[in-house]
Amino acid sequence: MLQARRAGQFRLLLIFLGVGDVDLSDDIGGHFFFLLGMGENDIYRQQNFGNRIGFGRKCALLVVDFTVGFNDPKLFGGGNIDPAVKRTVGLLEFFRGKSLPVAFTRVVYADDGADAGVFGLKVPSLRILTEAHPAGQIVPELSPAKNELIVRKTQASAFFGTGLAPWLLHQGADTLVVAGCTTSGCVRASVVDAIAYNFRPIVARDCVGDRALAPHQANLFDMAQKYADVLDRDEILGQLSGRSNDAG
Repeated sequence: MLQARRAGQFRLLLIFLGVGDVDLSDDIGGHFFFLLGMGENDIYRQQNFGNRIGFGRKCALLVVDFTVGFNDPKLFGGGNIDPAVKRTVGLLEFFRGKSLPVAFTRVVYADDGADAGVFGLKVPSLRILTEAHPAGQIVPELSPAKNELIVRKTQASAFFGTGLAPWLLHQGADTLVVAGCTTSGCVRASVVDAIAYNFRPIVARDCVGDRALAPHQANLFDMAQKYADVLDRDEILGQLSGRSNDAG
């Protein structure tokens, strides 16, 4: 009965997507129906995704785009971004207390938008984020301290066209705890690039947010399977609390 109901749901889904009806007894239709019948995590476990990266020798904290505009639902914010900002306050205090490296990112374009590129065509409203615009400033709750890096970027990733990777290497960091927004955009892009640079990305689940919850949840799931460990803030703090500053 359950198998028959799933088959019916699968056929309706394919029709809704414009694919048309499919013979579930042939190789292609049967394969897709097999995948539909599996649990959400089953296919990932079967293919050995979702392994733990773990913490390395020294952690740094990256706070991605927690700026005034991205915490304002009338501009670029909404969803669960504001609660994520509030949770990040304690995370930032912990890293400062351990004297561990901290970096922030801001989206900053030239006043005339000359460096906005194709990204500026896709989301033209971002071009207001110039150096002096109030919306582009880091939120007051997380104001950077002396000796903390502020990365100015024009693309989604904190690494693309910036000096973040060499700065982290200079700090001796091999593990990057990531907070910020949006989960589906600049956080994800930064995490993917972090692992490409052979840093160990650790996403603080309750310290990242998105203007919409569906992409937030989907991208947390996907990052946890492929690119990062996704842990609650307090679990991260617990794992780091007993370590020396150099091994933070």
